[in-house]
Amino acid sequence: MSRAFVKESEDSSSEPELPERAVSAHRNLVTAAGLGQIEAEVRMLEEQLAQARAGDDRPAVARCQRDLRYWTQRRANAEVVPAPKRHDKVRFGSTVTIRLDDGLCKTLRIVGEDEANPAAGLIAYVAPVAAQMIGAGAGERVEVGGAEGVILSIG
Repeated sequence: MSRAFVKESEDSSSEPELPERAVSAHRNLVTAAGLGQIEAEVRMLEEQLAQARAGDDRPAVARCQRDLRYWTQRRANAEVVPAPKRHDKVRFGSTVTIRLDDGLCKTLRIVGEDEANPAAGLIAYVAPVAAQMIGAGAGERVEVGGAEGVILSIG
């Protein structure tokens, strides 16, 4: 058949190649829970890949393979940091309660990049907010998202 009569959607080479997921240049520090999340992601993607292959879903196969490369690499270079035993200073894994100058209290936990979820109070250790707090003790003033406050407790 002449290529002139093949629809572009029928031409498998016309499927755009997915770009690789960017891998952070920072050390892949993780909590034990963060490592568990990475491992769960790998298992889920392996299942989705098997289903996509069974259904001959090429775009889904490509997406699963790309995401599996990312998460497999993240699992391979993960450095599990034990929960802090001391609570005199903010460290990776610390849970910090801050009272902002406007009276609002926030509780944040310093975690790995893949585990971060700011809406849930989980802040990546490389985020500016975390950098402001790491090394600080209770009673010290820090800047959080453009506001200033005092660290009330470290757990």
